[in-house]
Amino acid sequence: MSYLRRPSPLHAARASVAAAYCAALILAALWTRQPLILGALALACALAGAGAGVGRRVARSLYFSVPMVVLVVVVNALVSREGLTVLARFGDWGPFGQVDPTLEAVCYGALVGLQLVVIVAACALASATVDPDEVLRSLRRWSFHSALTASLATRMVPLLAADARRIGEAQRSRVHGASRASVMRAITANALDRAVDVAATLEVRGYGAARRPPGVVRAVSRHDVAFGCAALLIAVLACLSGVLRLAAVRFYPTLEVHTGFAALALAGGFVALALAPFLQRRGIER
Repeated sequence: MSYLRRPSPLHAARASVAAAYCAALILAALWTRQPLILGALALACALAGAGAGVGRRVARSLYFSVPMVVLVVVVNALVSREGLTVLARFGDWGPFGQVDPTLEAVCYGALVGLQLVVIVAACALASATVDPDEVLRSLRRWSFHSALTASLATRMVPLLAADARRIGEAQRSRVHGASRASVMRAITANALDRAVDVAATLEVRGYGAARRPPGVVRAVSRHDVAFGCAALLIAVLACLSGVLRLAAVRFYPTLEVHTGFAALALAGGFVALALAPFLQRRGIER
């Protein structure tokens, strides 16, 4: 996952606002227990990715989340002892006890898996649209050394990955090869050597005595306002739906799903709030 520069309204907003927008979608997914609303949030993430020009990146997140969904559903169905609608009786599995998966356990696992899909999709959207360098620049006035450390860490990850690939290729070129432990020792030693070199370079350049830099005033753009308001309203709507238990779903002891006007209104509200800022297309080139 890496940042992708695109001419879109979400990219035109400052990094902190874009990050808050994606965090609001994650908060909404964590607060709700309604499958219809979670489906609407997943649709909102997909459409937001398409509007930001990173739809393929958001879609590829399914390669990670879908296997996790299957695992969560299977584990919850085998481990949970709650629910009255028994789907099958597999008998006693020794240390696992009596394994009788129920419909309620399967549905609850599917709900948790759907939450995972939305969260991973929102994280993929954030990784493609939030400029990490801009985030670190915004944090340097609060903690210069922490921002510098985070910046170096993010820059060193691709370099260390390239080193690992080269060491792996060298291993395969040998006649008898090398053990995994030897390869890991070489990679670790190389990483430590690079860390020492970077520390010495920073010390020579005087970063140890660096002061907090002056602040840079940046005008608030229309995209900052649009996505900031959308993030705030999504977070407020998610909190209200959770506190007031709007469109609540009960899984145990029996499954009760209410998909009335409240659920439809919340689902439509989340999608509308998530997509409304993309209607402003002016000033997306910067």
